[in-house]
Amino acid sequence: MSHRKSVGVGFLAVLLFALMISTSVMAAPPQPPSAPDFGPNVLIFDPSMPTSEIQAAVDAIYVQQVDDEMGPNRYALLFKPGTYGSNDNPLLVRVGYYTEVAGLGQSPTDVVINGHVDVYNRCLTPDNCIALVNFWRSLSNLTIQVNGLGLDGCRASGNFWAVSQASPMRRVKITGGNLTLMDYCTGGPQYASGGFIADSQTTFVVNGSQQQFLVRDSSVEGWSNAVWNQVFSGVTGAPAYTFPDPPYTTLATSPITREKPYLYVDASGNYNVFVPKTRLESADTTWGNGATPGYSIPIDQFFIAQPTDSVRDINKALARGQHVIFTPGVYHLDKTIQVKNPNTIVLGLGLATLVPDKGIPAMTVANVRSVTVAGLMFDAGPKNSRVLLEVGKGNSPNNIKWSDPKNPTLLADVFFRIGGPTVGKATTSLVVNSDNVVLDHIWAWRADHGNGVGWTLNTADTGVIVNGDNVTAYGLFVEHYQKYELIWNGENGRTIFFQNEMPYDPPSQAAWQHDGVNGYAAYKVADSVKVHEAWGLGSYSYFNVGPDIHAARAFEVPVTPGVKMHSLLTVFLNANGGIDHVINDTGAPVNSSNQTSYILNYP
Repeated sequence: MSHRKSVGVGFLAVLLFALMISTSVMAAPPQPPSAPDFGPNVLIFDPSMPTSEIQAAVDAIYVQQVDDEMGPNRYALLFKPGTYGSNDNPLLVRVGYYTEVAGLGQSPTDVVINGHVDVYNRCLTPDNCIALVNFWRSLSNLTIQVNGLGLDGCRASGNFWAVSQASPMRRVKITGGNLTLMDYCTGGPQYASGGFIADSQTTFVVNGSQQQFLVRDSSVEGWSNAVWNQVFSGVTGAPAYTFPDPPYTTLATSPITREKPYLYVDASGNYNVFVPKTRLESADTTWGNGATPGYSIPIDQFFIAQPTDSVRDINKALARGQHVIFTPGVYHLDKTIQVKNPNTIVLGLGLATLVPDKGIPAMTVANVRSVTVAGLMFDAGPKNSRVLLEVGKGNSPNNIKWSDPKNPTLLADVFFRIGGPTVGKATTSLVVNSDNVVLDHIWAWRADHGNGVGWTLNTADTGVIVNGDNVTAYGLFVEHYQKYELIWNGENGRTIFFQNEMPYDPPSQAAWQHDGVNGYAAYKVADSVKVHEAWGLGSYSYFNVGPDIHAARAFEVPVTPGVKMHSLLTVFLNANGGIDHVINDTGAPVNSSNQTSYILNYP
C-alpha cells in the first residue's frame, strides 16, 4: 500500500511538473499596454524606430502643413520616452500649421531629440518669406539637444522657433545651442509676432525681430534684445525691468499659476494625464529641481473623442464624470458641449477645433470649480453665436462659492477665430463669469485675411469679457474686433502681457465710433471697477481701408487708486490714421509721423 501510494504521488508530481513546463512554454510574455485609439492623425514614435523612418514621417506631415494656414488637417506627433537621433544622424523636425509636437515622458528630460525642432519663415513667394503668419502649432514636454549636422551653416548652431500668435512652447529644455525666435536664414530676418514660452529651461535666446513676447516661469541663460514689448514673469536669468528703453517688463514672480495638464506614458506603458499643482508667487520651472508636483489621471477616466462622435455622446461622458480628450480634427457641433462637473479636464490634441454650426455656444462651463480647458481652438460658425466659450453662468448669486482661490479654473492655450477658413460670426468669443480663473495664453482673432473676411462678413463685437473677480491673465492676445476688444468688469483682475491690433478694416470713421468718441479702446476696464493691475500692454494700428481712421485711445480705465497700469505702448504699423492717446487722455499720438508712444506707469 505504501509503495503504491508513493508511486501515485510521484506520478502526479511528474505530471504537474510537465504541465508547468508546458504552460510556461506556451504562455506569451507580458505585453505592454496598447495605446488608446487617438485616431489616425496622432503619430506615436518609439525610440526603437529607425531615425530614417521617423524623419520620413515628420517630413511628410510638414510638407502637407507648411502652407495649410486655413486648412482642415490637424496632427499630433508624440514621442515616447527615450532618445531620438544621434550625434552623426540627428532628427530634424520642422513644424507646420496645426501640428503639436510633444514628449510623452513625465519630465521634459525623459524625451531627448538630438537634432532640431524648428519653425522657419514661411515663403508666400520665393521672394516673400515671413514669420508674421506662423500661427497654430505647439511644442512641449521634451529636451532638444541642438545638433545641426546636415543643415546649412546659418541654421546649425540654434534651434529656430520663428512663430507668431498661438504657437506655445511649454516644458521644453534646450541644450547645446541657442534658441532663436526669428529666422534670419530663410529670406533674411523678418518680423515675427509672437509669442509664449512657459515652464521651460533654455540656453541663450535670440529675440531678434520678435515684436513682442511673454516668457513665464522659466529659466534663460540670456536674452539678446527687445523690439516693442518683451515681458518676463517669474523667469530666472531675465533682463532687468528697463521699460521703455529697452522695453523689458520683468516681474520677479507670477502671482498664481496652474500649468497645462499633459499626456504621458508611465514605466509600465500606461497612458495618463498629469495635472500640475497650483503655485502661488511662482518662479522658474516646475520640474528643474525634482518632479512636478501634482497628480495623475489614468487614461481610462477620459472619453477620447473623435470628430465623428456626436455632441450627445460627449455630453453623456461629461455628465457621468469623465474627462475628455479631443483628438486632432475639426468638430462640427449641432449642440453645445456642456461641462458640468468640478475638476473636469478637457484637453485637445493637435489643435482640435470646435465649430458651432447653428449659432450656439460651442462650449459652456457650469458654476463648478477647478475646471481645465486646454489646447483647443474655437472657430465661429456661419450663423452668429452669442459666445463661443462661456465659463460660469452670469448673474449667479453667491458666485464665489463655485470657485476655489487655491485651485482656480484654468484656460490654457485656448484660441478663437472669427473667419479665415470660411465666414464666421460671434458677438463675443470668450466670456468669463466665474471667479478665480487663470487665463494662460489666449488668442482671440477676428481674421484680417483668409476666407470670409470683411467688415460686414466676419462680424464680432468683442474678443474677451471678464465678469468674474480674481481673474489672472498671462499672454492675452486679442485682435481686430469691431468694438471694445476686451472688457474687464470683475474686481481684482490682473493681466501680465496683452497684445492687440485694432481692426484693419473700418470703412469709415462714422462706422467705427461710439458716444461721440472715435473708435474703441482695445482694453476697457469698467468704470465701476475699484481694483485692477496690468503690466506689459501693447496696442497697434493699421487702418488700411478707411481713409483717415482714428482711435481716441488704446486703453480706457477708471481713475482710481486701485487701478494701476504699467508698461503701456501704442504703435503705428502703417497705412492711415492712428491712435490719439495711449491711455485715457494721456500719451502722445501714434501716426505716420510718430511710430511709438510709451507710458511707464498710469496714473
